Amino acid sequence: MKTDIILSGVGGQGILSIAAVIGEAALEEGLFMKQAEVHGMSQRGGDVQSNLRLADRPIASDLIPLGEADLIISLEPMEALRYLPYLQKEGWVVTNARPFVNIPNYPAEEALQAALEALPRRVVLDVDELAKEAGSTRAANIVMLGAATPFLGIDYEKIEAGVRRIFARKGEEVVAMNLKALRAGFDVAQSRR
Repeated sequence: MKTDIILSGVGGQGILSIAAVIGEAALEEGLFMKQAEVHGMSQRGGDVQSNLRLADRPIASDLIPLGEADLIISLEPMEALRYLPYLQKEGWVVTNARPFVNIPNYPAEEALQAALEALPRRVVLDVDELAKEAGSTRAANIVMLGAATPFLGIDYEKIEAGVRRIFARKGEEVVAMNLKALRAGFDVAQSRR
């Protein structure tokens, strides 16, 4: 088993929380894990990217070579497209449909949607709307994690347990809301596979 994941988005969207939950679940699953340094976290609103590698055997490098990623998880559609050169031919893109327009020359939304629709293996969803329905727009990253779960090679229950552990210190209400967000994303991804 090997899963190479590019995590991307914009600073402040919760990329680190996604990585932390996947890491917890991977350790529970008995997997080896390496994560490259997260870039962009020092600037809220700036681009953020990280490599996360999971395997059932030791991993030599924390960097994913071009054309080798199994999965791109992105909370921002332009950022998903930015990392397509890393995606292998059979890889999946799981991304938010809603853009975060943070630069003056941001591409037209129609062009972004057309580029995403051209991808053969994709799950594109409005994580903000699903998070709102789950109880908080702050859980958009966990909706995205739920949508990516079918492609991780880790049982849903282990991801769910990772959410419980990561958010436990914030109280049962926050845990419950994040579990609802996780399930909402997971259900959408299952219906689009």
